[in-house]
Amino acid sequence: MTEHTSDPANSPSSPPPPRQSPKPHPSHPALAVSNINTFIKVTLDIEKGQYITWSELFKIHARAYQVLDHIIPPLAAEMKQDTSLQDTDPDLWSHVDAIVLQWIYGTISKDLLNTILERDSTAALAWNRLRDIFSDNKNSRSLYLEQEFSKVQMEHFADASSYCQHLKSLSDQLSNVGSPVTNERLVLQLVSGLTDAYASVGSQIRHGDSLPPFYKARSMLVLEETARTKKVAQTSSNSAFFVSPVAHSSGHTAGNPFPHRPNHTSNRSSTTRNSRGGGSGARSSKGRGRGGSRGGQLHQQQYTTPW
Repeated sequence: MTEHTSDPANSPSSPPPPRQSPKPHPSHPALAVSNINTFIKVTLDIEKGQYITWSELFKIHARAYQVLDHIIPPLAAEMKQDTSLQDTDPDLWSHVDAIVLQWIYGTISKDLLNTILERDSTAALAWNRLRDIFSDNKNSRSLYLEQEFSKVQMEHFADASSYCQHLKSLSDQLSNVGSPVTNERLVLQLVSGLTDAYASVGSQIRHGDSLPPFYKARSMLVLEETARTKKVAQTSSNSAFFVSPVAHSSGHTAGNPFPHRPNHTSNRSSTTRNSRGGGSGARSSKGRGRGGSRGGQLHQQQYTTPW
């Protein structure tokens, strides 16, 4: 008798084979960023010279989301110690690199975008092109910035904050072209450009044991400006308070800005009515001076009949 062996997979009573679980979707911190402008609030522009600020903010963001190696390749020694995502998961690496490239394109001006945009670019290539643009012609640009920095004067700005911000911007641009400005020089330039009204705070900054950091000198200047503004406003308020009673006592009112003038017409009418009171009134004024006589003459001129 021949024995038949049945295949458990084909048996109607046997359970179906287990399904293979799908491959987990790759995750990376950079995939969670939906709007890069929320984190980098500076738009890089060739005219404004904000490369140092922009690049520093971008590198901080890249470190926070583990993509710094997409714009600054690690050293050879670091590559030997750490396993790169580019080797373990090249598809995810390419995906993340495209996201970093979008971050770069989304935080620069339209002119710069048109300048560096190329087909099949990478984040590192775009980063290096921007670096080369802002480091080009270092000597000539350094000379121009030095001249601009040395002639900055506070009187050309609306307030102390704008004055300090312009100085800091020029200092950053000089650092970008290889001519960094020391804190001492930056603070001394701030003091030398002050107006006479702020000579006292300039003296405090200069005569300290050592020059303060730029941010502290800026704070001292802004606080002095705030105190002066409040003092001027208080003085104006007090002046208005004392002027108001004087104006009232001199005949001025809020509804009538002109001083009170006597109503000569009313006085003249009153004199006429008094003269109409009777001849005795006119006669009784005789001999009492020119005023009384004049009143009588006025009565005679107006009421004497032709017969």
